[in-house]
Amino acid sequence: MENPEEVYIELRKHLDQQAVGFPATKSGVEIRILKHFFAPKEARLALHLNYQPRSALDIHNSIEGADPSLEKLTSMLEEMSRKGAIGTMEKNRTEYFYTMPLLVGMVELKDKFTPQFGVDLAEYMMNGFILSYMSTRVPQMRTIPVEKSIEVEHRITPYDDIRQIINRSEGPIALIKCMCREGALARGKPCRTTSRLETCLNFGDWGRFFIKTGRGREVTRQEALEILRLNEADGLVLQPSNYQKVDFVCACCGCCCGILNIQKKLPNPAESWSHNYYSTIHAEDCTPCGICAAKCQMKAIAIDPQSGYPAINLDRCIGCGNCVSACPTRAFRLVKVERETVPPEDRTSLYRRLAERAPADG
Repeated sequence: MENPEEVYIELRKHLDQQAVGFPATKSGVEIRILKHFFAPKEARLALHLNYQPRSALDIHNSIEGADPSLEKLTSMLEEMSRKGAIGTMEKNRTEYFYTMPLLVGMVELKDKFTPQFGVDLAEYMMNGFILSYMSTRVPQMRTIPVEKSIEVEHRITPYDDIRQIINRSEGPIALIKCMCREGALARGKPCRTTSRLETCLNFGDWGRFFIKTGRGREVTRQEALEILRLNEADGLVLQPSNYQKVDFVCACCGCCCGILNIQKKLPNPAESWSHNYYSTIHAEDCTPCGICAAKCQMKAIAIDPQSGYPAINLDRCIGCGNCVSACPTRAFRLVKVERETVPPEDRTSLYRRLAERAPADG
């Protein structure tokens, strides 16, 4: 009889070969993480999936012995996607299924957050997964400027223009609560940047998923733009998925967001983050007020204690534009980087790039 642990060990190895990886740890917390998502039979089925979306029929045909039946297999895949264990997309009225990274993917789509899952996730993040997350050749998310920070003369590409992302996105649009902010509130640490929880937008397949599972509510494009206006007023950083056909736009703060907090701990986060702008200051227009430093979620702006004037650390600036929109004298400007970073075309293209590990990973 097969050891029940063996299938999770196999799945861990299988997922470690996928987009971001799923490294082993001395404590075995990664196995506990998998058990939060997969029952043993589901874990066995997940071994037949990868980051390339495949139909239930295709997956069924790839399994020797055709057990379970196609009907049972389809039901299992749908249940696994409902729980957030695997991803799903619809094309030509056919559902396709694929493996997702733990972050960004499984964690964001998980159906229920238990206290034990939170403990296990925190342990895994700090003792294994974070190195895998940071070692990919391209990041999973990127920063785009808030709308008011972009001047008319900028040649802004559609994938960096939040209004175009909203207006061109595939429907439906789902508004959901920020899981990071909601989690911080549950731990007795309310967000210091905004009191609002409903700040994050999802489109297309992800939008349908959140609406179908009751974890998000459908909004119109106009309502989505109003949410973004409020996010900008609060000074939140806009972080969409790092491909041109955007699935989501997170609105992140420096106190609650796990991704930003990871970046903030680096000495030069701008170097490892995908962004096409950075901020500059025209000192002659500045009337020192300190608003810019207060708005910066990356601690990229420091106020000189003697003069009161701000200085920008470009090693930390990720081009969100919040200092630009917040400055009462318009002393700040966004400047486009010399070499623009073009995001991969779609999710599958990104996952393919993510699977190309950095040289240190072997």
